[in-house]
Amino acid sequence: MTTRNRTVAAIGFGQMLAWGSSYYLAAILAPVMAGEFGLPTVAVFAMFSAALLVSAVLGPYAGHRVDRLGGRRVLQQSNVLFAIAHLVLATAQGPVTLTLGWLLLGAAMPFGLYDAAFGTLVRLYREDARRSIVSVTLIAGFASSVSWPLTHFVEVHASWRTACALWALLHLTVGLALHRYGVPNVLSAALHPQMEVPQPSAEPQPALMWLLAAIFAASGFVFAALAAHLPRMLEAVGVTATVAVAAASLVGVFQVAGRVLDAVWLKRLHPFVSAKLATSLHPVGAVLLITFGAPLAAVFTVLHGAGVGLMTIIKGTLPLALFGPAGFGRRSGLLEAPSRVMQAVAPVLFSLLLDALGGRVVWITGALSFAAFIGVIWVQRMAHAAPPVVINTDPAPDPLPRSVPDPNNG
Repeated sequence: MTTRNRTVAAIGFGQMLAWGSSYYLAAILAPVMAGEFGLPTVAVFAMFSAALLVSAVLGPYAGHRVDRLGGRRVLQQSNVLFAIAHLVLATAQGPVTLTLGWLLLGAAMPFGLYDAAFGTLVRLYREDARRSIVSVTLIAGFASSVSWPLTHFVEVHASWRTACALWALLHLTVGLALHRYGVPNVLSAALHPQMEVPQPSAEPQPALMWLLAAIFAASGFVFAALAAHLPRMLEAVGVTATVAVAAASLVGVFQVAGRVLDAVWLKRLHPFVSAKLATSLHPVGAVLLITFGAPLAAVFTVLHGAGVGLMTIIKGTLPLALFGPAGFGRRSGLLEAPSRVMQAVAPVLFSLLLDALGGRVVWITGALSFAAFIGVIWVQRMAHAAPPVVINTDPAPDPLPRSVPDPNNG
């Protein structure tokens, strides 16, 4: 196995651990946590929403640390932060300490989820990071498939506290080992200014950044809303409960299929092609579902899932193609922050919309995704009209990581 493949595998499985123990935790443990403390289940989901808001606030700082220190340190720190959060959850004695545990989990997310992982890969491979980003998302795409059964099994046969403690142990053993021994070290730019990632000759246009952030926010809302309410929404358009659950189960499979499509075919094309496809699949599915109803429920979920899978990659590859590798981590945190806010409010807001509009709510998700599609076209035109950003790359032809041993970090 080459150094690059080993790095991709380490970060990919690290992402599987990070997503499985954070983003996918509430779906299994929120009801039992609420039951033990006599809270409504929605209260625990509100704690999770608050965690996402904390993640949004800390995202730019976490990305800046990746830019300055290299990803290995930050990813290892995330394992420690995740472990502390899970230990606080496992020992929670009431609503206050339970809330604290969720907030700490939110603080760990920007240091350990895709933003930090993509920033690490860009710090290592610069403009050549795209294929590694795609490979990492392929591995991490199975996070829910692994974590939900594991968390449920431990909760049923032991307790939810044991499940949280197990996740803490996994972060302190498997997670730390993956990132310590699998991710090459990059010199801290703060300690070695001569090794700083080259800076672009001009700052990105603020309007371009805002528009890209709006595209990610719209996609994030649709993703989070349907992650929480897809079966119920399908029932609202006339699908039976059994068929709705079966159709919804296709989303995860086709998320991975969308990423395979990018890895095999779309990798040869500019990320704008993938971005247009990612933002157009859900609106096409929405029109089909509105027009033909229940018989095309599975088609809708297939298209939605593939679009979600592609968008995960686009959040890393499109900013890299537009702005270059310099400052990628902090920029990613800024671009993703509005999306995290939308993901925090989406489950509650979409539930209210679903109560008020029923099946007509599909028009809203379709319109948001179509707006994102128009936004991608707009970004492309703005990017083509703007003066090119010149990146002073290292003249060495080898795109593999310049892994210079740092005497202060092993």
